[in-house]
Amino acid sequence: MAGRAPKLRRVAVRPASLRFAIVASRFNERITERLVSGAREAFQSSGVGTDAVELHWVPGSFELPQAANHLAQTGRFAGIVCVGVVIRGQTPHFEHVAREAAAGIRQVALATGIPTTFGLITALTEEQAWARAGGDVGNRGEEAAEAALHMANWIRSIREDNGKNVRNGNDLKRAEPSGRSRVRLSRATRGQSRPHGTR
Repeated sequence: MAGRAPKLRRVAVRPASLRFAIVASRFNERITERLVSGAREAFQSSGVGTDAVELHWVPGSFELPQAANHLAQTGRFAGIVCVGVVIRGQTPHFEHVAREAAAGIRQVALATGIPTTFGLITALTEEQAWARAGGDVGNRGEEAAEAALHMANWIRSIREDNGKNVRNGNDLKRAEPSGRSRVRLSRATRGQSRPHGTR
């Protein structure tokens, strides 16, 4: 059985400085609600106000990447936490959903630069899922929120250091956004294109 994730040092967030989103799958909703609670507690413990955390529900874990991508493209969030539960059934469906959700979440983070973290439980039984939703093996939602907090603060510190170096006259062309490699999202992850300025 997998153990708890390494405990990260709590990140103190400057009041009202960062906003976050939680995207949650309604499949196995009772367990997912525990993941959402864990994520919210992690944000609250780090000083992120309840009004600075948005919760968005989607039908299942397969839809997590698309929702996260749309949220990331708004530019309103410093990090996005994806939570859900996939329990093995009698067919390979479990493996397909878990694999595509993981790949899609990673793709969103790489393509947008917004920390998009993986709080998805993949379990062989419902008992194992509950153990990872606040039971003996921790809370994957809390762990995903803590990862988002750390990455958001790390990115902010890099940008602040970049600003200081630019003001000091250092050549930082390598760090400019134009120098970033771009990752293309698949159509399934990207969703339908929308006219600029619409929601």
